Amino acid sequence: MTTTVTLFRPVGANELKLIEDSGWTAFPPRLPEQPIFYPVTNEAYAAQIARDWNTRFGSTEGFVTRFDVDAAYAAQFERKIVGGREHEELWVPAEELDAFNRHIIGQIVVAQRFAADDRATAE
Repeated sequence: MTTTVTLFRPVGANELKLIEDSGWTAFPPRLPEQPIFYPVTNEAYAAQIARDWNTRFGSTEGFVTRFDVDAAYAAQFERKIVGGREHEELWVPAEELDAFNRHIIGQIVVAQRFAADDRATAE
């Protein structure tokens, strides 16, 4: 049996549509100006980004996705603290994203949804 680690990824509506188009099994390729794919290690941090960042741009919606990855595979990627200690990210080079997607166990699910109106009540 494969041991997994649960990760989270805050996304906007456009990225969510691409995830849906994959059958909920893969994240879309990074844009040229995005050299790192960074899932986060806790849902609260992902929610903070989805609510406070994703709702300000584009469709003004933010989503928290949750997914499991083979823990042994995920362990090869550097974990970075990018603020407080709850702001932990797994840094996956963009060129590794296809392989990373192949190590997702099960489906990517939407754990939370935010709209621009939600941000006003949280501030």
